[in-house]
Amino acid sequence: MSKTQQTGDEATVTTGEFEREPVAKGALKGANKFWGMYAGEHAAGTEFMIGPLFLLAGVTLQNVFLGLLFGNLMAVLSWRFICAPIATKARFTLYHHLEKIAGKWLVLIYNLANGLLFCFLAGAMITVSATAVGIPFNMEMPTVEDFYPNSLTFVFIVLAVGLIIAFVASLGYEMVSRFANIASPWMVLVFLACGIVAYKQLGATSWAELNSLWSESIIFAQDGKSESTMGFWNVFLFGWFCNAAMHVGMADLSVFRFAKKANAGWATSAGMYVGHYMAWIAAAFMLAAQIKLNQDANPVPGPMANNVVGLAGIICVVVAGWTTANPTIYRAGLAFQAMAQTIFPTVSRFKATFTAGIIATIAGAFPAFAWQLLGFVGLYGTILAPIGGIIFFDWYFRRNGDAEAFQKSSPNSSFNIAVFLAWLIPVVPAFYLIVYKGYTAVNFVLPCWLITGLLYLAFSKKPKAA
Repeated sequence: MSKTQQTGDEATVTTGEFEREPVAKGALKGANKFWGMYAGEHAAGTEFMIGPLFLLAGVTLQNVFLGLLFGNLMAVLSWRFICAPIATKARFTLYHHLEKIAGKWLVLIYNLANGLLFCFLAGAMITVSATAVGIPFNMEMPTVEDFYPNSLTFVFIVLAVGLIIAFVASLGYEMVSRFANIASPWMVLVFLACGIVAYKQLGATSWAELNSLWSESIIFAQDGKSESTMGFWNVFLFGWFCNAAMHVGMADLSVFRFAKKANAGWATSAGMYVGHYMAWIAAAFMLAAQIKLNQDANPVPGPMANNVVGLAGIICVVVAGWTTANPTIYRAGLAFQAMAQTIFPTVSRFKATFTAGIIATIAGAFPAFAWQLLGFVGLYGTILAPIGGIIFFDWYFRRNGDAEAFQKSSPNSSFNIAVFLAWLIPVVPAFYLIVYKGYTAVNFVLPCWLITGLLYLAFSKKPKAA
């Protein structure tokens, strides 16, 4: 809850995260608070991993440039026109918003899944930072074949990095936002420098020559093969839905509830085009340069960045992992707090967030989460994003966007069976096809989102008047 002090006719917020109440006017933030956060979060640790994974997957250079160009545009539009308008009217966290629709016991199940998946993502970022911290200690780097920790040194470094990140995230949104705004301008410049230096190391003087070097890198990385598992549409959908849980899945209701206007949603373009475009491509060039110069296709972020820009690269990898893990652990902490308060109403956000940080740190000791990011982010989007479809269809087709009535409303039941069935019916078969049959995860996000939302409308009764 928040504490306020009176200033004239308006209450000014002094403390609080507004976990179970609308954000007060005095706590609203201008768009500048979001540009830095999104640039810092998305020009960050995942970029050092995902860019090189495109190369390892055999994606053509043209499909990387064009697929990400249009896919990232769709992601920005999803934040601006799907997530931000609801966030800036209802002004609840995702978890409290969903509780009003689904009931506290169903939200408990969702919060558990949501918090754990965010912890695993944050854990991958802790792994990324650890690969840079370990360089001065001559740490043996994990490889793409490693599932378990490969040394005690690696485990100790992950623990140290993870605990620091967990503590900062536990201090609340203001600290997370402040850290991102300080770090992001410098990180963006380092990412750009990494890309430029790696491009020069490749020695290409034309598109044709660059394309040839890229193809040669794929052949080397695939041990003489040249097989692509991702075409243009796969890259397009990945660019759009790699953050599906946050935009169409509405996780960033928790972030944009602090925004004065929905136009703050445009701030996500800083993350998409600086991070998910420029930084992904720069990181991919880093691996291509490493293959050409060192005949090494192991996509470990710390050594790759060190090879191109030295100490600045090492520091950038550390901070980049941090700026992604921070808001991700913050989101996970809100999920765990909302879950715990169903049973223990006095659980604090600090304790819940720090617990999320501990789980993320443990996950960070397993390198496989970092190496499997392309599949993992699609899978967690397929599981979590459909809940955003329920929120979207509920807001516009059942409640007609009436924020005041929604804020005053109460759940019709503690476990909304309509929500539960609408979520499970498309997601369970999609999960089976992805995990057991090997289908590409991101292909299921949009169909599951739409089917879940429509099934929810079909299964639901009209809401009671507030």
